[in-house]
Amino acid sequence: MSATLAPPSDTSPSGTSAHRRTSAARRSAWLAVSLVVLGLIGVASITFGAREIAWSDVVSALSGNDETLAEAAVAKRIPRTFLAMLVGAALGVVGAVMQGLTRNPLADPGLLGITPGASLAVVVGMAFFGLGSPMGFTWVAIGGAAVAAVFVYVVGSIGRGGATPLKLTLAGAAVSAAFTSLISAVLLPRIDVMDSFRFWQIGGVGGATAERTLQVLPFLVVGALLSAASTTGLNALALGDDLAAGLGERVVRTRVVAALGSVTLCGAATALAGPIAFVGLVVPHACRLLAGLDHRWLLPSCAVVGAGLLTLADVLGRVVARPDEIDVGILTALIGAPVFIAIVRRQKARAL
Repeated sequence: MSATLAPPSDTSPSGTSAHRRTSAARRSAWLAVSLVVLGLIGVASITFGAREIAWSDVVSALSGNDETLAEAAVAKRIPRTFLAMLVGAALGVVGAVMQGLTRNPLADPGLLGITPGASLAVVVGMAFFGLGSPMGFTWVAIGGAAVAAVFVYVVGSIGRGGATPLKLTLAGAAVSAAFTSLISAVLLPRIDVMDSFRFWQIGGVGGATAERTLQVLPFLVVGALLSAASTTGLNALALGDDLAAGLGERVVRTRVVAALGSVTLCGAATALAGPIAFVGLVVPHACRLLAGLDHRWLLPSCAVVGAGLLTLADVLGRVVARPDEIDVGILTALIGAPVFIAIVRRQKARAL
């Protein structure tokens, strides 16, 4: 479990120019295919749902020729699809950045206590301060995520060896359990808050509106830019802090920028859709198989694949339970739990 992620092969001094060009072409092709698949999933998200609508009717609705279908297809499904893509992309990038920062293949915002920290902050805001606006949710969730990240890092740094991957994972698990208990302690005496929180707690995109999403969009953009600015530094950190510093990388600055980016993305995504688990764990592992370990390619791939995964999960949740729906948080947990077990077993086998 303590195995670290290897450095990207493209940074090896023995890599030839021809090999780098071939790798770049392969990764570009993979990213292009992923974008096409994402587009198809987006079309499916608009076409399929709890209410069956023919594609011809959807086209008619999009053109504004049928007000009833326009309300069903455009006013509800398009904002929902846009929100699912944004949240999925954010969580995919967060997972890749956190795994790069900690050099831990099991790093995930939920497993490291960051998502529970954001959830606890939102619950406290709702219960004691009457929090209810999307902007308020976002600021509070980002603050809670930041406090949780710092706390987990401090706890994981105690003792010999500093913040090792194993110690961070154990600290994150303990903090997650503690925050979950605190959430229950706050909610149990407040039935009014529990009723409004229980749907958000599962994680879903069913209540998406264009206005609500646009209010939080600037936070997602800032988080994405900060994460993108740390890609070269994350490649260097894969070699180890000492070697990265010897190569001229400003290790502390890279860690701070990457942490700020991931915390902002995680807090904004949690504020929009609730605590959705395992997307940040599954997506980076899938993308490394084809995009490689270079974060300059890995982060865009994780954004596209994360958007596709969450949108596809939303489509499946609407289709398999017609006329009801299954929230995406439930489906991602069903997908992510077996993958998490497989990753742990593989890391254990490598350690033997």
